[in-house]
Amino acid sequence: MLVSMKEVMEQAVKEGYAVGAFNVCNLESAMAIIGAAEETGKGVILNYAQVHSPLVTMEIIAPIMLDFARKATVPVCVHLDHGASIESCIKAIQLGFTSVMIDASASDYEGNVATTAEVVRLAHSVGVTVEAELGHIFVSDNGVGETPRQIETADNCNVNDMYTDPDLAKDFVTRTGVDALAIAFGTSHGIYTQKPVLDLDRITAIRNKIDIPFVMHGGSGLSKEEFQTAVRNGVRKINYYTYMTLAGGRAVKAAMDQMKPEDNIFFHDIPLIAMDAMKKDIINAINIFSLNV
Repeated sequence: MLVSMKEVMEQAVKEGYAVGAFNVCNLESAMAIIGAAEETGKGVILNYAQVHSPLVTMEIIAPIMLDFARKATVPVCVHLDHGASIESCIKAIQLGFTSVMIDASASDYEGNVATTAEVVRLAHSVGVTVEAELGHIFVSDNGVGETPRQIETADNCNVNDMYTDPDLAKDFVTRTGVDALAIAFGTSHGIYTQKPVLDLDRITAIRNKIDIPFVMHGGSGLSKEEFQTAVRNGVRKINYYTYMTLAGGRAVKAAMDQMKPEDNIFFHDIPLIAMDAMKKDIINAINIFSLNV
């Protein structure tokens, strides 16, 4: 059933686990996510990230995501991930998304507050929930972005300054009215090549200041124990994509490696191999986030 982010996380907030938010960039990823959700009986969040627009536009994938959500036997939220502007959030709302993330974290603090508050005003007027980000989520060095180590060695820059400040988080939530907050405590987007420098106690410190669901972005490469410590400390939504799609790619490669030169390769079989592998990986992630394993 199609629900808002607030609704899909109600049980998680009550019972102290985290809801998985998985990115949809094609039909097969949507099928894998919904299949895993229904098999585990857990609600999920279908993310559309603007960074995936070269793969599929929001206008094309939105009806597919919404159709899967409406027909699912578990609660499903359709969410815009890392909306880059007020206009992109409005577009998602017009297309039927039940939740949006406005990411103005690259702006100065007051700019982030002003932009987020405006999106909250618009979204709440039509019953749509809003997530925002405060702090800096690192990008692992897979060809783009920066790592905590690169930030730490930059001139006049301290990696700790990039983490979410608990007092600032309280002010931010009070002034914006945001429904969920993505916080920075050392995780990295992408395939990480060095161990993230995590400050898991910071989650508890922020939780002592504000009582709204926290979101983990950039959970790539974390251990089960690190995920579950973050959940126990207050994270209620976990964005998960890189290792899900990597599982699909690796499964396809393994299948191709096992084929003989004379074997026929049908393209329609390739997405199914990836979809099955992604579904298994998502099930494992949901169980970890739910503290079931």
